[in-house]
Amino acid sequence: MNPDRIKIFTGSANPELAREICQDLELEMGQAQVKAFADGENNIQIQENVRGADVFVVQPTSTPVNHHIMEILFMIQALKLSSAERITAVLPYYGYARQDRKDKPRVPISAKLVATLIEAAGADRVLALDLHAAQIQGFFDIPVDHLFGTPVMIDYFKPLEIRNLTVVSPDAGGVERARAFAKRLNAPLAIIDKRREEANVAEVMNVIGKVKDRNCLMVDDLIDTAGTLVKGAKALLEHGAASVSACATHPVLSGPAVDRIARSQLKEVVVTNSIPLGKKAQQCSKIKVLSVAPLLARAVQSIHEETSVSILFV
Repeated sequence: MNPDRIKIFTGSANPELAREICQDLELEMGQAQVKAFADGENNIQIQENVRGADVFVVQPTSTPVNHHIMEILFMIQALKLSSAERITAVLPYYGYARQDRKDKPRVPISAKLVATLIEAAGADRVLALDLHAAQIQGFFDIPVDHLFGTPVMIDYFKPLEIRNLTVVSPDAGGVERARAFAKRLNAPLAIIDKRREEANVAEVMNVIGKVKDRNCLMVDDLIDTAGTLVKGAKALLEHGAASVSACATHPVLSGPAVDRIARSQLKEVVVTNSIPLGKKAQQCSKIKVLSVAPLLARAVQSIHEETSVSILFV
């Protein structure tokens, strides 16, 4: 690839992932100043020529969410005003994705507003990874390539050849994701029926499917406070499961999440580097991190070369 035609920039959210993507593509990281003024305002400056270039901005909108959203918006506009030919927002994690509908009176559809802001800033297309709700693609009026972390997870779990494996969806909303996972691993599917009384508080109600004497693998898109995960593992073990492991693409790991995982009966929790792990999570022996950089790098290359990305949509 011609380094004068394709450039990759990153904000402060996950520069290590962006560097890995650049290494896979044998490209140098784009030079940009990403700072903040004393009052907290973002200070962005692109420090190299991008006129006529195909530019990719890698930035998960993870904690602190609002700060990182503003960073990518300012960076996109700076690139637009610098005459970049095309700008792709690469969002390994899409913040506000769980607020994708009006489920209560007088609340915003925040996921839609974030999409509108990204477009208004000047993005020409979006490359996203494991959106919490696939229909968020419809919030954009620009092309969206929606990748899944499943291939990365499958490449890890398949060689393990886990005996008596059952793939488990932690809730009804994740059944489609878990079913696809189970099919790839040639394993049966079980579902945890839960009732959520309020945000970040989940109560496990029932287990649907055979889990007795089975090695269970819970599959989700993200882990926030780990309440769902830990209660789900407890329910499976109470129903006779031999062991419980878990995997999720996005390790949000808010508040007590790491402590809950460490104290739980979970055997292993496998996540990706879509969001950088905090120091505490890095020290947790139960948490294993896989890299999505090769997957994203292949997608970036396909978009740049105008070749099919559909082979990655599995």
